[in-house]
Amino acid sequence: MPTTKGSFKIFRLFGITVYVHWMWFLAAVYSFQYRTHVYSSLVWNVVEYLSLFAIVLTHEFGHQLACRQVGGKTHDIVLWLLGGVAYVSPPQRPGAQLWSIAAGPLVNVVLIPVFSVLVSVSSHLEWYNSHPDLYDYLHNVWWMNIGLLIFNLMPIYPLDGGQILRSLLWYPFGRANSLFAASIIGFIGLTLLIILVIVDQSLWLGFIAVFIAMNCWNGFKQARALAKIAKIPRRADCACPSCKTAPPLGELWRCGKCGQAFDTFLTQGICPHCTAQFNLTQCLDCGERFAISEWESPQS
Repeated sequence: MPTTKGSFKIFRLFGITVYVHWMWFLAAVYSFQYRTHVYSSLVWNVVEYLSLFAIVLTHEFGHQLACRQVGGKTHDIVLWLLGGVAYVSPPQRPGAQLWSIAAGPLVNVVLIPVFSVLVSVSSHLEWYNSHPDLYDYLHNVWWMNIGLLIFNLMPIYPLDGGQILRSLLWYPFGRANSLFAASIIGFIGLTLLIILVIVDQSLWLGFIAVFIAMNCWNGFKQARALAKIAKIPRRADCACPSCKTAPPLGELWRCGKCGQAFDTFLTQGICPHCTAQFNLTQCLDCGERFAISEWESPQS
């Protein structure tokens, strides 16, 4: 996944910082150099590129604002070669995860009738004769929005469609098994994509395949780790303030100073090996960090 490293900060809105990764400009190069035949003036290529930027950015803000709505935490948005990434931390509940992910594609769904009206007006007024560049631009933007929606809804992890599938499977199968299933389905989709890459010999599709492969493998490893944690006996005296899950018993936290494992709840956040003090303890289920004094009793 892209990070803010190698990215340029462009603005901050609703407390969310938007970055553009240097790889995003590769899309601009493609738009300006390989689509010059589409319009009579390069200005329209610039306008089309900025429209793609706006559609992707609106999609990512859909994720961010939906995550806030369910009580999650929002971070940055990074636009890069394959679109955008909204860094969000929704509560570890299937419904919260589902809404946070589905809100992005829903933005594209809402934009369909808006662009459809504009396309219909352009056809009715016969702009293909009087304003051919504007006519082509409106049709191209309509297709770009549809294409982004279809691409994102493919049930391949970590695309939105794969994560939506994972959230739905979470209800009957649980957190770890749903991630297992989504990752395996992602690998199946990846196999089909690799065949398409070989047939089409597309460098762009090859890049997408590598991206999906890396994230499916990471999802598979995360699912195995979650499955192992789920089998460990739990403490009966406290629960995470965020996900309400009791922490597992055992030396499962690692000291950031000496690297030794220890049970932070037995030592009240103090490493017994080097006496380093840790003010915050990470929940191994949801990843949130809290002071030990904030961890609640299961009845509270």
